[in-house]
Amino acid sequence: MYLYPAPLAKTARELSSGSLELKDYVNMVCNRLDQVDPAVEAFLPEEGRRERLLKEAENLKQNYPDPAKRPPLFGVLIGVKDVYRVDGFPTKGGSNLDPEVLAGTEADCVRLLRQAGALVLGKTVTTEFAYFEPGPTRNPHNLEHTPGGSSSGSAAAVAAGLSPLTLGTQTIGSVNRPAAFCGIVGFKPSYNRIPSGGLLYFSRSADHVGYFTQDVEGAILAASVLCHGWLEISVSYKPVLGVPRGRYLEQTSEEALKVFNGQLERLKDAGYVIKEVNSLDNIEEIATWHRKLIAAEIAIEHADLYSRFSNSYRKKTAEIIEEGKLIPKKDLIEARRRQKELRERLETQMRDAGIDLWITPAAPGPAPEGISATGNPAMNMPWTNSGLPSLSLPAGRASNGLPLSLQLIGPYMGDELLVSWSLEVAEIFSEFQAYNL
Repeated sequence: MYLYPAPLAKTARELSSGSLELKDYVNMVCNRLDQVDPAVEAFLPEEGRRERLLKEAENLKQNYPDPAKRPPLFGVLIGVKDVYRVDGFPTKGGSNLDPEVLAGTEADCVRLLRQAGALVLGKTVTTEFAYFEPGPTRNPHNLEHTPGGSSSGSAAAVAAGLSPLTLGTQTIGSVNRPAAFCGIVGFKPSYNRIPSGGLLYFSRSADHVGYFTQDVEGAILAASVLCHGWLEISVSYKPVLGVPRGRYLEQTSEEALKVFNGQLERLKDAGYVIKEVNSLDNIEEIATWHRKLIAAEIAIEHADLYSRFSNSYRKKTAEIIEEGKLIPKKDLIEARRRQKELRERLETQMRDAGIDLWITPAAPGPAPEGISATGNPAMNMPWTNSGLPSLSLPAGRASNGLPLSLQLIGPYMGDELLVSWSLEVAEIFSEFQAYNL
């Protein structure tokens, strides 16, 4: 069995109070890692991991002997996608490049998590430079299927109960899609809500720092640490949900659309108002310009490295860099302008239709078979391009037993509302939540 409950909020409370002894927790996780990760391959190997963590745990406990004064993530073992620089760990970005040429200052988000008491369990597997060349990670629900990409290791680690919180990135769909495939919560905040310094950038206009948990309550806890200017709020009314009917939604499989319509009926029965809105009918055009944006920007980011080490890059990564080198500067400027235009158009549609959140399938279908490809990010792309916050959570199953998830999208910088409203939605579909399996 490769699935295991590891809700972040509960784990953090138990560690902080001392009802879960930190040393015991470290040993328990390391034991599970030894048992499970040879099959799942979510983490990069590390010699002496247990010994390092036990030493760090002892130091942390000495620094915070009083449970009442412990930071919010005291002792929580986190996974970090290997596109973030982490002090004490090599950074390779899933590539064959020497870590020395990719070295730099520790990522801001990692520093924030450490300051909140988290300990780094290890680096998680990523596709090469967060694009489409996959690593060896497998889906804990079924090892014959992809966990998604590019944050493959981070999503699989949470689903397998190896870590209750892992960092990912999303440039197209690399948080929401692997979360959907692995049946966990994936939160991509509004663009730039979490600082991205210390990241091996793919596309500075599209890269989002995001993360994975098994529980929405845990996602809120992590947001309070990571998101700039986070506010503790509570809302007493149900959001009006908007479905973007049309060409965008037609990208889903017949099975996924049928399950989605059933999910909507269940929400209606629970008292939610759901409105259908004609939106994103120019999805192919949006996808074309998003492709131009990220191709041009990865070519800029890798200009020096690629000029020196092009033979070390894998095929798909090299192809998008070569493509990006040919994109005129005026097209890049236009692609960035279109991002802002899309955001404004989506938010205007929300206001005009009187909806609070968009709701969609989180992926076109369940995780595809095989690990040579990472699945289709089409359902996530427009929300990434526009910078709107999006959260995926498990809410159903395909006929093959793999997860089918919902995706909720809020207005720009409406992250607090999005995650708060997601709590009740997750409860409605509680039988599909990872910590209940």
